[in-house]
Amino acid sequence: MFQLIYWYFIVETMKQKLFPRMWFYFRQGWTTYFAFIMAAVNTLTVTYYLAIENIPILKEVFPTFILYVVVVCSIGIPMLIFVGHAHFKKTSVYGSESDIIAESYPYYYKLTPGVQYEAQFPVYLAMLELMEKLVPEEKLTEDDKQTIVNIKSNINKLVKGGFVGNPPKGSV
Repeated sequence: MFQLIYWYFIVETMKQKLFPRMWFYFRQGWTTYFAFIMAAVNTLTVTYYLAIENIPILKEVFPTFILYVVVVCSIGIPMLIFVGHAHFKKTSVYGSESDIIAESYPYYYKLTPGVQYEAQFPVYLAMLELMEKLVPEEKLTEDDKQTIVNIKSNINKLVKGGFVGNPPKGSV
């Protein structure tokens, strides 16, 4: 019985979101695999038949298209792996890209539905309220009290679906 209910739930959910899901998977398949492979084949073909075949010195080095592909791939693939590694680990480019995405991503200024909204931030709020009750023995400064009030206010705004901070224009 449980499997029947579960299956029905999955099927109904898929019916409602079938086209957007298919569109997303299509775009991922196209950009990640198909377009990449076609671009690589196109680049190898164009460079060989338009450049190498017309330059006699290069034609002597690469007499066949297959030899050209093997040499370019054996040099190009390790070089591209190195460049990809450098992009993520050795340069500040990826960090800058992440900063730009974070600045324009609206959910960094608002709670996302799910765990944050349903569990994480309500727990933070409850812990903060309990700490307020436990701390009266120690004297809180006015700055401490104001900080607690501000944090509670921000958490309550987020839990109610509001925004905290100043989201960039056009991101929300």
